[in-house]
Amino acid sequence: MSFKERFIFNFIEDKQWHYITDGLKVTLLVTFCAVIIGVVLGFLLAVVRATYDKTKRMKILNFICQVYITIIRGTPVVVQLLIIFYVIFSSVNIDKTIVAILAFGMNSSAYVAEIFRSGIMSIDNGQFEAGRSLGFNYRQTMLYIIMPQAFKNVLPALGNEFIVLLKETSVAGYIALQDLTKGGDIIRSRTFDAFMPLMAVALIYLVMVMIFTKLVSMLERRLRNSDH
Repeated sequence: MSFKERFIFNFIEDKQWHYITDGLKVTLLVTFCAVIIGVVLGFLLAVVRATYDKTKRMKILNFICQVYITIIRGTPVVVQLLIIFYVIFSSVNIDKTIVAILAFGMNSSAYVAEIFRSGIMSIDNGQFEAGRSLGFNYRQTMLYIIMPQAFKNVLPALGNEFIVLLKETSVAGYIALQDLTKGGDIIRSRTFDAFMPLMAVALIYLVMVMIFTKLVSMLERRLRNSDH
C-alpha cells in the first residue's frame, strides 16, 4: 500500500480525520482553561508563600500551601488525573473535560506558584523600602511595585510552562477523554495501522510546540528590548 493509499485509508475513509480535529479542539480547550486555573491559583499560592518568606506572617496558610505544592509536584500528573476522576468524582456524573481541566490546572498551579514566588523573591528588598518611603503598606507595595516587576520577569517561564502543559494533556485518554492523542489511537484501533495516525498526532504536537516556542522567544526579545 502506497503512502497516499495509507493516508486515504487512515484519514479520508469514513471521515476518520474528525477524530484528529475533534481531539485537537479538546486538547486546546483543556490546555487554555487549565492555564487560567494554574495561573490564578498559582499566583495566590505564590503570594502566601512570598508573604511568609518576607514577613513570617500567614504561617498556617504557608504550611498548607507548602504541603499542597509538595504533593502536587511529587506525584505524576496521570495519577492525579485518575484520583480526581475515579476517587473524588467517582459518584458524580461530571464531564470528563471538566475533570481534565481541574486536574491539569491544579498540577500546573504548583509549578506556576514556584515560578511566581521566585519572581517575587528576585526583586531587591530596596524596592520594598522604596514603597514604604512612599507611604505604601505591604499590600500596596506588593500590588503597585513588586508584582508588575515580578510578572514581567516570569512571563517567559510562564510561557514555557504553558508549552509543558500542552504536552502533558496527552495523558487525558486515561479517563477516556477523546483528546488529540486519543483521537489518533482510535484511528489506529480501527485501521490497525499505528504509523500514520500516531505520526500525525506527533507532528501536530510538534507544530504547536514550535509555534508557541516562537511566540515565547518573541516575548523574551520584546521584554529584553524594553529594559534598554
